[in-house]
Amino acid sequence: MADTLGHRRSRPLAISGRRIASTLLAIPIVCFAGAVLTDWAYLGSDGHLTWLFFSTWLIPAGLVVGGFAAVALLIDAVRLRGGWLAFLLFVAAWAVELINSFVHMRDGWTAVAGLGIILSVIGAVLALLSGWFAAGDRPVAGWEERR
Repeated sequence: MADTLGHRRSRPLAISGRRIASTLLAIPIVCFAGAVLTDWAYLGSDGHLTWLFFSTWLIPAGLVVGGFAAVALLIDAVRLRGGWLAFLLFVAAWAVELINSFVHMRDGWTAVAGLGIILSVIGAVLALLSGWFAAGDRPVAGWEERR
């Protein structure tokens, strides 16, 4: 019995064959990419503040859910002894977007033009790369579809 436990292969956290980390990771990726689009729309709208407000709500929403995704990525990385690149890229994206949320709290044009949109792009690219390396589309091995 000790031999069977010693050779047991670890699996990522999953529900119905889908990784929890990948499921949670989709929300911050969409929020951070959406912040890039709303920042771009703000710059093209001659300062219509609605687009700035969208960005200031998308970024914290991505940060909140991203915290749970980071914990799930860390658990998967420790259990599987791999996946550290996805975790580190996402932590970097989370840190960039945290700074970006403070930049977006400024008033009007200074919140987006310059540093705001640069941080939004960097954070979104890092989050997308993290999602790419997390391989979210693949089901967990060993979960065959039952018919």
